[in-house]
Amino acid sequence: MKLNANFRRYAAFVIVLAVIAGAVFAAFADKGKVLGTTFSIGSSDIKLLIDLAGSTDSQNLTDELQGAGFVNISANWSQDYMLKIYNNGSTQVQLTSNANYLTANDPDDLRSIIFVELFDWDDANNNGIVDTGELGTSYGKKTLVKWKTEGYSLGTLGQGAVKGLLLKFSTDTVSDTKQGKSGIFDFEFDSITL
Repeated sequence: MKLNANFRRYAAFVIVLAVIAGAVFAAFADKGKVLGTTFSIGSSDIKLLIDLAGSTDSQNLTDELQGAGFVNISANWSQDYMLKIYNNGSTQVQLTSNANYLTANDPDDLRSIIFVELFDWDDANNNGIVDTGELGTSYGKKTLVKWKTEGYSLGTLGQGAVKGLLLKFSTDTVSDTKQGKSGIFDFEFDSITL
């Protein structure tokens, strides 16, 4: 029984030491918490302006535009097509462009004789017309085939920013076998969130 009484005293002593150690630790320790951390992934959303001289309000923005109808194409032909791209997303994006077509829509292989050259266009007065001094860097001249397979890297576009582009379509020579032929081509602009 004496062993049992000593054991109880020893156990009580250990408990008292543990309580004292806990009180001392609590007096010299504290913690801070970060609660409810939210992570929101940026969005990529580019739009095309319907009216090139218009604003970026929702009524003037679209995901698709009807392409132009180019007629009477001959040797050394050239025609411009302007457009503006608006970054409607929440972050800066990397822009690229590619032709997108089905060979069934171009049975006579016009894609290999029609060229496109993309230029930056700074519409300084926002009149929707390319005025003197507004054309910038050329991204190079490619056939529609190369536009599809290689594409163009058009740099970055910040949130809420507009990028104007002039697309210069042209031909060098047109063989007699191509006369009277036609093809339908789409082109696309893609954005990747940075």
